[in-house]
Amino acid sequence: MPQLATRFQTLPGYPLADVPAIKRELRAKGVDLIDLGVGDADLAPPPAAVEAMQRAAADPVNSRYSFQLGLPELREEIAAWMQRRFGVALDPFKEVLPLIGSKEGIFHLPFAYLNPGDVAIIPDPGYQAYLGGTLLAGGEPYLVPLRPEHDFLIPLDLLPEDVVRRAKILFLNYPNNPTAAIAPREYLEQVVEFCRTNDIVLAYDNAYSEIAFDGYLPPSILEIPGAKEVALEFHSFSKTYNMTGWRIGWAAGAPELISALQRVKSFADTGVPFTVQHGALAALRSHESWVPHNVETFRQRRDAAVEVLRAAGFDVPVPRGAMYLWVPLPEGVASEAFARKLLLEQGVAVLPGSSLGAGGEGFFRIALTVPESRLREAAERIGRVL
Repeated sequence: MPQLATRFQTLPGYPLADVPAIKRELRAKGVDLIDLGVGDADLAPPPAAVEAMQRAAADPVNSRYSFQLGLPELREEIAAWMQRRFGVALDPFKEVLPLIGSKEGIFHLPFAYLNPGDVAIIPDPGYQAYLGGTLLAGGEPYLVPLRPEHDFLIPLDLLPEDVVRRAKILFLNYPNNPTAAIAPREYLEQVVEFCRTNDIVLAYDNAYSEIAFDGYLPPSILEIPGAKEVALEFHSFSKTYNMTGWRIGWAAGAPELISALQRVKSFADTGVPFTVQHGALAALRSHESWVPHNVETFRQRRDAAVEVLRAAGFDVPVPRGAMYLWVPLPEGVASEAFARKLLLEQGVAVLPGSSLGAGGEGFFRIALTVPESRLREAAERIGRVL
């Protein structure tokens, strides 16, 4: 067999590759397994989206290639929604691009902007698509630990001059996965100015913009003055509408940035299926009437899990965004060892912080993806292991 490409060999291995097999074995033995490891909620998509997709599937026209243009009505509805939600005006055909899930667009962006020796600044822990896209595009990742002392923000003033000089992309994600941190507006203003000054593309992953609590309303990076010059924002239907398996999202930003990403995608795919786009269009149109109830379900789950975890001795903060709890472990307790012990002894699966990067060591992530009663039961089991 030919030798694997060097860039492929730079990809990190999956640190918990045996966990799916362990889960299957536990279930086969009759263990009452509670899986809080994956951000894939058990809730249903909007009925209007399901019905629209079913109708679309019955029309042979929707079985053809959608290409990058896709469904014009969806582009127009995305632009209208961005205007209503954020006050951001977009040209639906030049500043919006449908994606096969936001992950796909995020992964492909480095292929448009990174040459060998160029740097992408990446939060650590962070979504693995940032790292994978950078490495396979031949770029150099610079991982920045997200730490409590910096409010889980990337400290721009501490970045080395050589890294900033070679940087072409900065990945940010707020509300954040996995830390559930949020970014103050003044920080986002600093980020935009930083990217403008240093000629860096700001890849802003806003997948959790609609899952927020206690009156907090996450902004779009495109609201920030000057952001249109440097920022490409990524949105997803996955978390907001419980449509993870549908694989659809979008990118929004300046025509030059959209055009670059679209050109890469034209060699990689032939667009989101029309049937899925029709479902997404219906989901967006039901946003105001449907999303608040869905978010309230996540809030109730958040509060239940926090209450029991605190009673069990964990110093867990109450997040204002995203669908996760980022739980600190006692000093000296390794996150992967804790997660493995928890799975084997108590039948609860969580995500160890180290699995999302070395910067996540000392924490584990709980996804609010099961009913409140199951979250309470899981939190009690977690407390037993502590």
